[in-house]
Amino acid sequence: MQKQVLSLYRGFLRAARSKSPEDRHQVETIVSTEFRQNSKQVDRKNFIYIEYLLRRGKKQLEQLKSPDTCQIIIIECKFITNQKF
Repeated sequence: MQKQVLSLYRGFLRAARSKSPEDRHQVETIVSTEFRQNSKQVDRKNFIYIEYLLRRGKKQLEQLKSPDTCQIIIIECKFITNQKF
């Protein structure tokens, strides 16, 4: 799973190269920030949530690869664990 995460990260950086310099910088900054935040906040044993983030990231990457897309927007999604019912 770690290889998938690194591959996705590299994919975002490659896709950013095809954008204008301003957009490229913005994409690289957002991607770097998101990956760092998730690496600190998400439990490494929470495979279900990590798989969800991978699927969401792959969809965002496909959208970013489109020539019509110049920016990405972050939608914050919180996953609550240890919730009592």
